Amino acid sequence: MKPTRDNGATRLTIDCWKDPEVLLVTGFGSGFAPRAPGTWGSLIALLIWWLWLAGLPWPGQLAVIVITLLVGTWLVGRVGRRYGVDDDPGIVVDEFVGLWLALLAAPHAVLPALLGFALFRLFDIWKPGPVRFAERKTPGALGVMLDDVVAGGLAAGVLQVSLRLID
Repeated sequence: MKPTRDNGATRLTIDCWKDPEVLLVTGFGSGFAPRAPGTWGSLIALLIWWLWLAGLPWPGQLAVIVITLLVGTWLVGRVGRRYGVDDDPGIVVDEFVGLWLALLAAPHAVLPALLGFALFRLFDIWKPGPVRFAERKTPGALGVMLDDVVAGGLAAGVLQVSLRLID
């Protein structure tokens, strides 16, 4: 279970999947997708939201998000130290937290789910001011998680305003 070196940077590989902590931080392996691992991780997070989280009242959803943020930050730090990786593209637990935050209290319907997904991915990829600031100014495992929290918060705000304007 060794990471590889890619362009001078150490990267997690699919060979690491047997480590349960790697399996969790890579979104059950979705982060090992060869292209767009963040999008694949977000799709798995969307599926989990659709099948489970959307049925919870918003305080329950928020509790799951906070627990995932805390445990995810801890696991990202552990995996990073163990394998010598920093913000590895395969680490997508941050996408789970960000997407779930974007969909917090959203109706369990196709349009809000797809709009929340699109907004979160837009803010996560584009990295407008506050997202970029969180990414650049927060070191370590918390920094890996925090930019997606900010992107998810922005997406949640835009989603909620959009849904009210549509109604």
